[in-house]
Order: sequence, then C-alpha cells, then structure tokens
Amino acid sequence: MTAGIEPIRCGYRSIFTPATRRERAANFEAYWAYSVEHDGEILEDQKGLTKKQQILTRFQSNPVRSCQPLPGPGGFYRNYVKMQDDPRTLDRKTLLLTFLYKFARHEFVGISAAWGASSRITESTSMIAKIGRYHLCEEFSHMRLFHERFRTFRVDKVEWVPLGKWMGRMYRLFPRVPEAFMAPPAFVTELMGLTVYQHIDGVLDGILADEPEARDRVRELLKEIMTDELPHVGQRRADVPSILPRRPRDEVVVRPRPHGPGREDV
Repeated sequence: MTAGIEPIRCGYRSIFTPATRRERAANFEAYWAYSVEHDGEILEDQKGLTKKQQILTRFQSNPVRSCQPLPGPGGFYRNYVKMQDDPRTLDRKTLLLTFLYKFARHEFVGISAAWGASSRITESTSMIAKIGRYHLCEEFSHMRLFHERFRTFRVDKVEWVPLGKWMGRMYRLFPRVPEAFMAPPAFVTELMGLTVYQHIDGVLDGILADEPEARDRVRELLKEIMTDELPHVGQRRADVPSILPRRPRDEVVVRPRPHGPGREDV
C-alpha cells in the first residue's frame, strides 16, 4: 500500500474475508437462490437458462447492425481461427473482433469439456455441483451473446472451431483434476476474464467511435456477461478459503449484498 494513503474504511467487505464452514454453506445457499432469481430455471437439454433465453430473444428481436461492414471482411474470416496476416496490417475493428473470437473460443472449448465431465442435476446433487452446472449454462448463454456481437458487425458465419490436439486434450483433462488443485487456477481465470472485459469496455469508445449504435449494442451485450462474471469471481474465491492469503495488504473489496451482486456493482 502506498505510503501516506489511508486504508479503506467503509462498509465494504474484502473478497478475502475469512468464513467458517457454516457461513460458506449459507453463502452458497443464498447465491443459488440469487442465481435462480436473476437468470431463471436451468434448461439442461438446451444448455441454457430461462431468463437468459428471454434476454437473447430480446436482442435478436431488436437487432442492431453497423452502418458499414468491416473494412475488408475477408481479413476477419482469414484470421479469426488462426492468425495468417501481420496484425499490424489489420484495422482496429477487425483486430477487436478477432481477439474476441480467440478469447471466447478457449472459453467455449473449456465449458464444453466441463459440461461433458459433469452430471445432470438431481435431488441428490450437492449445492456446489448444482452451482457449477448452472454456471456452465450461464457460460453457454454468453457464447450466444458473443454471436450477437459478431452479427452486430455483419459477421454471421462464425463457427466455434475445436482447438489443436494437445490444447484440446488439456481442456478435457482439466475438469477431472481434483477440486483442491483446480480451484485456485479457476479463481484466477475468472479474475482474468473480468479484467479483460473491463479493458474491452474501456476501448470501445475509441475503436467504435464512428459506429455509436453498434458500440452501444456491443457494450450492452458485454454488460450482460460482466454481470454474471462478477459473482463467479466470488463463488470461485469461496472454493479456495485455505489457499489464498487471509489478510492481503491491498484488498479487493466488494459490496455486501444478501442475494448476490446486482447490475450497479459491475
């Protein structure tokens, strides 16, 4: 902490605040109730959630398209799976969409592997397993929102291409790693994802200055995802209470809410 700056003194709680086993169990119950209230019932056969489906339908029923197509749309299709050109030769919009695809592609491969390794929810399913299955449905819903971003810029032929042999194998093995070992990197990847989305939100005004309606739609889609990713960070943190530092010098703070974070916390 920088000298001369007073530590935070307010009604916030640190994400690293210690909790007893009973408190953690109660938090998971409260988080499950919040999730179902916020995103709806799970639709396992569709890998979706009822309210997420309604949100997607709303976007699709009120489409927004860029005024101009990408400068040379072939540049995106040529590079979105595997970069063929020197990135310095591509315009910023194409670079943005190419990056978004590459980022989301790893997400899609990861959640597909995790879905195959998990079981359907039954009456005997543990609370943590239910939340994990529910999170995967949220993530599949995010992939559909990614498609809407591409369609916003008239890029409608995007496919989620499998990764290479070794990378694909790694993603298939990852869900089978014991939870005690998997939880810390999973927590870090959730933080990384939220950080990436925040950065993207910060550059949209500059890259899409000449497409204000498309920019606003992309930001609206992004906020839908960020609203889910924020509580994912907290849930993943709860999985590793004995590994992360109990009292870090610079604490990440979140507003305490009885039923999980709301949109104003993003």
